[in-house]
Amino acid sequence: MRPLTENIPKPLIKVCGKPILEHIVEALPSEIDELILVVGYLKEQIEAYCGEEFLGKKVRYATQENFAGGTGDALLCAKNLIQGKFLFMYADDLHGKNALARVVTEEHAMLGMRSKTPERFGVLEQNVDGTLKQIVEKPEYPTSDLVNIGGVVADVSLLSYNVPVSLSGELYVTDMLNEYAKVHPVQIIEQDMWLPIGYPEHILEAEAILCPTQID
Repeated sequence: MRPLTENIPKPLIKVCGKPILEHIVEALPSEIDELILVVGYLKEQIEAYCGEEFLGKKVRYATQENFAGGTGDALLCAKNLIQGKFLFMYADDLHGKNALARVVTEEHAMLGMRSKTPERFGVLEQNVDGTLKQIVEKPEYPTSDLVNIGGVVADVSLLSYNVPVSLSGELYVTDMLNEYAKVHPVQIIEQDMWLPIGYPEHILEAEAILCPTQID
């Protein structure tokens, strides 16, 4: 996201005049009454923006010292703050409200979405009953067009799976979830609106959908 992130953390980059993080929190269902934000790069800006309560939800913070540690490492940084059932989300993906409202009603679940290019993502392979069998990262020959987009509902046992780090040195939540799915029936809830903000051009693409009247 450079040069946009040279002086601002990615979750505070604005889409339609509002930080990505604010869009995410606004989409959360009322069942989510507390936020645990894993911060690192320029964390003081996020802490100042969100404070101890943000959009009516209590906020606590966990710090990831190793910015390149991966999504699993980030989740484990919050291990001492998480109790019971929780929703894990990425801080740079915008989601539709309806699927989020559905996924939190499940005991074990995740969001998925149909893709025309599933080979670019983690592909969701399903058991006969439709639950998650495994996530296969960027397969050359995808067996499904349903891909992983985050939004995982799990209990704290997800944090107990010791999975190896990748060759790049990152620990991935998806590897932990693959082990979790061997024990728990992880329901897959299809999302109808998912806007990942991975590159500067994605901001304009998201704004064309979310606030087209604001674009010249």
